[in-house]
Amino acid sequence: MEGMELLATGAWSIVPPLLALGLALITKEVYSSLTVGVLSGLFIYEFVLDGVSVDSVVSAFCLLPAMFADKIAGNAALILFLALLGALTMLITVAGGSRAYAAWVSQHIKSARMASVMTAVLGVLIFVDDYFNCLTVGAVMRPVTDKFKISHEKLAWIIDSTAAPICIIAPVSSWAVAVGGYLGEDGFNTFIASIPYNLYALLTIVFVFAVCIMGHDWGSMKKAQEDFAEHTIHEIPEDDTPLDAISHARLPHEGEAMETIITENSDLEETAGAAMEEFKGLDVSTRGKVYDLVVPILILIIFSIVGMLYVGGFFEGVEFAVAVGEDPVSGLCIGAVVAITIAAVMFLPRKLLNLQRFIEGMSEGVRSMVGAIMILVLAWSLGGCCRYMLGTGDFVATFLQTIGFGLQFLPLVIFIVSAFIGFAMGTSWGTIALILPIVLGVFPESDPLFLVTIGATLAGAVYGDHISPISDTTILSSAGADCNHLRHVATQIPYASIVAGVCALGYFISGFTGSPWPSLIGGIAVVIAIVVILGIRSKAKQS
Repeated sequence: MEGMELLATGAWSIVPPLLALGLALITKEVYSSLTVGVLSGLFIYEFVLDGVSVDSVVSAFCLLPAMFADKIAGNAALILFLALLGALTMLITVAGGSRAYAAWVSQHIKSARMASVMTAVLGVLIFVDDYFNCLTVGAVMRPVTDKFKISHEKLAWIIDSTAAPICIIAPVSSWAVAVGGYLGEDGFNTFIASIPYNLYALLTIVFVFAVCIMGHDWGSMKKAQEDFAEHTIHEIPEDDTPLDAISHARLPHEGEAMETIITENSDLEETAGAAMEEFKGLDVSTRGKVYDLVVPILILIIFSIVGMLYVGGFFEGVEFAVAVGEDPVSGLCIGAVVAITIAAVMFLPRKLLNLQRFIEGMSEGVRSMVGAIMILVLAWSLGGCCRYMLGTGDFVATFLQTIGFGLQFLPLVIFIVSAFIGFAMGTSWGTIALILPIVLGVFPESDPLFLVTIGATLAGAVYGDHISPISDTTILSSAGADCNHLRHVATQIPYASIVAGVCALGYFISGFTGSPWPSLIGGIAVVIAIVVILGIRSKAKQS
């Protein structure tokens, strides 16, 4: 915040993030936890600056709305992009492109292996938002995977493994903009640079495709597959059930409270139904085509890049690399506006949507992003307090060096801590918002370990969220696959933890090398080797 001076607050500087973290773990609620963290930071700042007094308390409260206003004004383009992206994803959904894709793939897929691979491919293609990914892939591929007797547990795992892990490394996505916002000035470029360091996301994608191509499972997933093949234990819901409806709509974004214990399909159905109360009246068109899903996403990608180049001055002689990084978020906004315009041109004349339903879809899409925007504003405010007012990062770095803790071990520690918090809270976004303010100030941006630590934070948060039974994306994956929720969690944990174990070793190595490439290349080789070995053993036992 402009006009604020950086104070040497010592150990008090870590109180705001630790307080926010503690409250979040206890309450499982991100908004109030972050708010309390920000307020405590402002109190500490005012008390150190002017002493403990009533005036200081009043000043701290007065700083809170000023802090929010400053962060909103300074990140207006980012907030606009999130709103536009929410509108676009909702429009694509209600236009019926997903249903058309389902009909297309059902005619062209000829084997269970191909069905698994195509499910993963669709998950990769729908990278703009994790909720949009979960719900679309589930709705499209469940009839196809049922046809080839692929268990609902495996379908849920594929859906879950190609949602957040894809979005967290996609430059044109809600996650890219959000994480870039957390990282502060030039944050989007920092996010792009951190992608090779996000070992969990990258290795998870490799693992998913390796398992799908091999076509063999093991452990609890193999047992689930055998049970599904032998017994008809699931039926595809009717079109008017909440589960079907939720597969064609979108929940509010991460951080919002959901039921934390879901044990039976009836509970899952109830949760899905409650979520769908947010989207009454939005009917999905039955006349959509495959290109109604593909074209808007392609337009978004192409014109986002063109927008970045235009805003950055590429067409006026600025170098490509420089132009792309000059003002990327404004370029993303241009891409989103063009994509929505093209969607209107595609959908309205063909009467997939009338004007009223088009506007309603946009409104619901924007509204679905309100939760994400609230978390961002609070996280920006907490990060601003910690980094620019209290000096939290400097204190943590000095403290670790004083006690003799080797900073080369920090990426591994951060990965483990982020994973634990993500698991306990059930939210990647909330975890990232809580952890990044602490780690950002430990290393200068020029330090090789800066990007390693950022990557470890993002990777740990996604892994923890991935195996958490209270994670919204995990719940949505269960809903989309029509899978018993706890069976999905139980079968997913071994697969996800194999990748996490390889990542932990990778961050240990990267902490000493400062480079992602030995860990990433070696991790890919190890993951593929594990899949091959376990697949061979599983096949041998079967025969």
